[in-house]
Amino acid sequence: MPLPAPELPEPAHADLDSMLSRKFGKEIANYFSGSPLNRVSFLRADHTFLSTAFKHPSTSFLVFSNLQPLFKSPTELAYVSYKDVVPLTGEDPYMQTEDEMISTYNSSKFTPQLIFLGLDERNKNGLLYKDHYKGAPYFAIDATPKGAIQSAAEELAKNLQERGYHFGEARMHMTLPAEEAAIYAEARHLLDWNARNPFCAQCGNPTLSVNGGFKRACPPKDMGSLKGAIGSTNSVTPSDPTERPPCATRTGISNLSFPRTDPTVIMAVVSPDGQRILLGRQKRWPPHWYSTLAGFLEPAESVEEAVRREVWEESGIFLGRVVIHSTQPWPYPANLMIGAIGQAIPEGETVHLGHDAELEDARWFSVEEVREALRVGTSGLGDEAGPEYKEGGLRLPPKTAIANQLMTAVVNGFLGGDSKM
Repeated sequence: MPLPAPELPEPAHADLDSMLSRKFGKEIANYFSGSPLNRVSFLRADHTFLSTAFKHPSTSFLVFSNLQPLFKSPTELAYVSYKDVVPLTGEDPYMQTEDEMISTYNSSKFTPQLIFLGLDERNKNGLLYKDHYKGAPYFAIDATPKGAIQSAAEELAKNLQERGYHFGEARMHMTLPAEEAAIYAEARHLLDWNARNPFCAQCGNPTLSVNGGFKRACPPKDMGSLKGAIGSTNSVTPSDPTERPPCATRTGISNLSFPRTDPTVIMAVVSPDGQRILLGRQKRWPPHWYSTLAGFLEPAESVEEAVRREVWEESGIFLGRVVIHSTQPWPYPANLMIGAIGQAIPEGETVHLGHDAELEDARWFSVEEVREALRVGTSGLGDEAGPEYKEGGLRLPPKTAIANQLMTAVVNGFLGGDSKM
């Protein structure tokens, strides 16, 4: 029997009375948001801070292998300590400043990817930096067995397995508590982005991870390139054999590459009379399983325009008013789901699937039918529905998916986050 879906994160200042909450309802915080960590992003370039945080007794390291996080159980991540990761990282990977790291860059040296995730300010035994920044540091580390760390990573994996830990794909069950899921989402997103961007998009040379794992630089020199610049087409040998060819990323204000986030719209579509909800299904989904429509935001397109375009392309429905409901980070690999609710116009509610072949089916369901399915028919794609579900009934995504929250908002009259069933 599948584990019950975890509770969603509590929105910030949920109990505070305000003009906005009275007018628009309670804010919705979706799964993968609501991290308990203060990211202190302005300290990522401070290597004294990173060095102190890396070695602090309260520091926790979330280990990944092939983007799979370390688990104690399906509902609990496992963290390791400084002494566990030292065989992979060395005693202090932050002993040099960013400028020193860039000036002495050596592409032939392999080091595991580290991400500084933030400080847990609830931990009273955490570090105190500059009399102001307090908390237990959190890092993520890519311990995939490869390169110079292969044997050390394999040994670590063996030791972790003996402790009863295992690597597993969090996406398959999404059963982590909300705060754990948010930490995992930040770590996975950044590890995946770094792994996908080992080379400069402008000149093709290897890049260097800096700023606590949140930026990548294209150094002007490479101590690992003794025969001249990698990829250079110059016939003249440079006077400095470590010098790399000029690169546009080293000019102007910024010489760095930043993590990408792909905005995606996802929308609950309501009929003109407000009594029906449009849902679609893809061919690969289980029988009777439907969800809200979704698609990528395109360049020079507003969120509202993207919602109208995607709905028309996939279902032929024309939308009028569009309102934004809530958002959800989705680290597979780098999406921000922008949840919206749109209402079809009276002369544009006929379903037509002939524009885009993405959906196998799209149809209108009554609000009551969706309400009942939210009560008894929700599950992950690979899981069974609840015990009250009757075969042939509508099946929907679990509450950890923003699609569920959009449908819940509609059946509740657009305000509030709890389903009235």
